[in-house]
Amino acid sequence: MSRHRIVVIGAAGEMASLGIERLGAHGPDCMFELYDLDIDQLQELAAKLPPGRASVGRLDLFDDEALRRVVEGASLVVLGAGPYMRTGPPVMRACIASGVDYLDFDDDIESTEDALRLDQAARDAGIACLVGCGASPGMSNIIAVDAASQLDEVESLDVCFVSGDEGARPYGAAVIEHILHISAGECVAWRDGYRTVVEAAAESEVFPMGGVIGDYRLYEVAHPETVTLPRRFPNARSIRVMGGAYPQPVNGLIQGLARAVEAEKMSVPEAVEWFQAVMRDENGSLKGWRYALSGMLAQIRNRESSVSALSRFLWRGLRKQHEPYCGCLLARAVGVRDGKPAKTMVKTPTGGPGTYLGSSLRAITGTCLAAFVALALDRLGEHRGVLAPEDWVVPPQFYAALQQMGAPREEIIETHPKISSTKCTAEAPSTM
Repeated sequence: MSRHRIVVIGAAGEMASLGIERLGAHGPDCMFELYDLDIDQLQELAAKLPPGRASVGRLDLFDDEALRRVVEGASLVVLGAGPYMRTGPPVMRACIASGVDYLDFDDDIESTEDALRLDQAARDAGIACLVGCGASPGMSNIIAVDAASQLDEVESLDVCFVSGDEGARPYGAAVIEHILHISAGECVAWRDGYRTVVEAAAESEVFPMGGVIGDYRLYEVAHPETVTLPRRFPNARSIRVMGGAYPQPVNGLIQGLARAVEAEKMSVPEAVEWFQAVMRDENGSLKGWRYALSGMLAQIRNRESSVSALSRFLWRGLRKQHEPYCGCLLARAVGVRDGKPAKTMVKTPTGGPGTYLGSSLRAITGTCLAAFVALALDRLGEHRGVLAPEDWVVPPQFYAALQQMGAPREEIIETHPKISSTKCTAEAPSTM
């Protein structure tokens, strides 16, 4: 039997490269064609794969003719290059024209909605375009379905994530730009059974994230789960994505910068440069600190954080000390079971140093990507159209795929809490 031919565009990216490594170590017998603008990084990645399993090439994905030649005849095309608002349309259209299945880990609302508009074209071409196949969106969608499936009726669904400090190693510019983009301005939401728009970070609530994180305040952010999950749960009155960074003052810092960008008081490159400098234990510009401090002080005024938490954060920053990384995903479904109000939660254990799945944002996203790719290869030809994770994967299959990619079972999800029959349907989101 011939090997699957997987074309990966943007393979040198942090998350895509780790996903490829784990596929190479644990996945099916595939031939990887790795494309990016940085050949040196591609060669380093190829050297980590089993001999004879990878080739590398330089590709400008906006060169239509070169893109067509690369995509033609592939078993699956994986897009790891962002921002997806720019990169998604040309690659998806090339896949549709060539009749080749497509997969990405897009985490922006606008590009996800653009992708969904190509649903009929993908169906007509007889292919599947699988979007949002990372950690959030991706695994977050799967655990949301898991939590909701334990209820007879779903009235509200909250998808939650926390990500932490990874030491004096800045996130890539695209990741920081995404964080700023989802944390201020318009936020697509699902309220009273309809799509609407609210202000990002205007609503917050404390969730039981567990582990080192504990009970933790998260903020409503603009994320694709609120676009795709309502198709699965159209009768839910509320679907939110609640996100945050650890420790808590970082959320104020992000919101201060994001609001400055939204008000055009800082440019996106300025904000990204400042954020990366501070993550590298450098000083950063006074302009950036002005807006970051305004966001952190607003948290204190709104009783979302404390003076002691801010003092500790700033003191540790001056001493160039970093909190150990910790991250977590949680889904909470509220509704009815057996005629009574009920709620249930499904979550990942709190990740941190020494774990396989949750040691970093790169680790969980890359491993989830590898699991989704393995599942897609198992089902080539079975699906049609533009599909989010909840449209084509059921939770047990995904958890098994994560284990196939090397994730220990105890790191995937915690034992489900018992369904509690309480007056949870009367709960209102906190706006503090």
